[in-house]
Parts: sequence; C-alpha cells; structure tokens
Amino acid sequence: MKSLEDRRCKRPGRPNTCGRRVHPSFGFEDAPCAAFGLIGDSPELQDVLRKIIKLTSNRFTVLVTGERGTGKELVAHALHSVSPGLKGVFVAVDSASLPATLVEDQLFGHARGSFTSACNASRGLMEQANGGTLFFDEIGELPLDVQPKLLRVLQQREVRPLGSQQNVKLNVRVIAATNRDLATEVKAGRFRADLFDRLNVVTLRIPPLRSHSGDIPALIRHFLRVHGAVRETITPRILQVLVARQWPGNVRELEHCIMRIIALGTGDFDDELGVESIDVPDGTVVFPSRPISLVQVEAQAITHALSFASGELGKAAQLLGIGRTTLYRKMKEHRAGGSQSAIA
Repeated sequence: MKSLEDRRCKRPGRPNTCGRRVHPSFGFEDAPCAAFGLIGDSPELQDVLRKIIKLTSNRFTVLVTGERGTGKELVAHALHSVSPGLKGVFVAVDSASLPATLVEDQLFGHARGSFTSACNASRGLMEQANGGTLFFDEIGELPLDVQPKLLRVLQQREVRPLGSQQNVKLNVRVIAATNRDLATEVKAGRFRADLFDRLNVVTLRIPPLRSHSGDIPALIRHFLRVHGAVRETITPRILQVLVARQWPGNVRELEHCIMRIIALGTGDFDDELGVESIDVPDGTVVFPSRPISLVQVEAQAITHALSFASGELGKAAQLLGIGRTTLYRKMKEHRAGGSQSAIA
C-alpha cells in the first residue's frame, strides 16, 4: 500500500502519483491526497482522514452519515479515489428522485425492444458504475417499495437489464450517505432492516462544523481563494462572528455565506446573521462596557490570536505562549462552557 506521501496531488483535478484522478477540489494548497479537500487540521477532521486511509486496503460497503452540508459526497469521492483496484467512474444516484415506476430502468437499464419506446439498449446507473463506485446520496430518502429491488442487487452483485436474458456482474464499491438516523428509520418502519444491515458494513460519521469550529478560518481562506477574493474581504470582526456561529447548514452554509459577502459586501451582514455590530480594529481586543469574567477574557484572547494568525492554530498557540494541544483543549472548554467568542 502506498504511503501518504505517495498520494500527494500536484494540482486539483490532475492525476496523483498513484495514477488515480481526484475530485476537482482535492489537493488544495498541495495538501496530501489523503486530505481530499477536507480543509482543516482539527482532531475531529484528522480522525475522518485516518479512517479514509484505513479503507484503502479493502472495498467494503461504506455508510457515510452526518448532518446536511458536512461534506458527505466529498468523503465519498475521497473513498473512490483510494479504493484499490477501481479504474471505473464515480456514479452518484439521487435516491430521493428515483420514481418507483422507473427505478428498474434507471438503475438496471434495458435491452433493445424491451418496451415500445426502447429503440436502443441502455445501460443503467449500476452498470455505468461497473469497475468504479456507486454512490447513493441520501439513501434514507429512497422510497420503501424501491428498497427490496436495491437489496437484491446488492446481495447478488449482479444486475439484469429489463428485457435481457443475461445478468451483468457488478464489480463496484457501494457507498451510501444519509443525514437521517437509519436505525431510527428502521424502527419507524420507513427503512428496511435488511437493507440497513447490508449498507451498514463500515460507518463513517462526519462531524458537524460546530464541533470543529477551529477549522473555520482555514475554510474561509479556502473559499476566498476558490471564489477569487482577497483575504481582506473578511475583517477580524466578521471572522469572530463567523467562527462563533453554530452553522446548522455546516460547511455548505459557510461557503454560501462567504459567497454572499464577496458578491454584496458586508453591509447587511449583521442583520442577516442576527448579531450586534461591533468594531474590532486590527491588533485590538475590545471589552464591553460591563465587567467580564477571566474566562471570557481568555476566550477573547484566543479569538484575537486566531484572527491575527489567519486561523493557523500553530501560530495562534505561539502568539498566546501555549502549546497547540493546550490551545485546542481550551477552545473545547470555552465551547462547552458557552463562551460568547469566536471559539464558541
């Protein structure tokens, strides 16, 4: 198995040294291919990366879970790029849009003449993914009457196009993603227990952005670069507000917010996020008119250090005169305590 260094990408969208193409956003800032565009160096994110690398030695079915906007499809692309022996393409299936009346045609394909309008044979999505990865996005939305048809194919690893007399063997890695709790859906009768068991071979949970808010400054720098903006677009005050926000839409919501700031400026920023306007000149820590606790002072000091260091945790820790591990521990403590700061 190739080492982490062997998987370095030279530029996004180009083949890496192991000859496998990667997702266009992979390899940002010459990061190892193992980073797969997952920006940040928090322990939570590094745990996800370690699990992705462990999955390079097999092609087991993977169930990717997480809230909306956490990057589940990005992780699926990452798993595709490291799956051993896969030379085929990545095929995504929108589970929610599969109509029960056409599901067999869309998934399995059909032979010529199998029905009135079938003038030519057509390969279904499963056959198109042969030799590659079949990704079922939001599998929890799959209609209940469609689920047994999918289960049968996953069990037999072969598909028979409509009107054909021959089965097509499937050599694919199956990845499913969901923002639902499938175990709860099974109990409620909305998801088949046997299909859940078939999909739940390896589960990869993607953490919500609020649990690794220390990665937000790095994500902001990434989005500014991707969308052609300069770092000065984000002032220290705006950075403080962005890192403090809970982000129910996670990374996707953060990116859209940065895009709005780039497009429209910051005039309506406070009203949109529901925060009180404050002025934080560069190099200044601002205290409110009323006294605050030492815990809050420490939280503000960490916030300012992160802003000054543009989100680089090592540099911020150095500015504060503490170790990187200590900085992360303090960030978690303030977050758990509900400190109103950029680390909340």
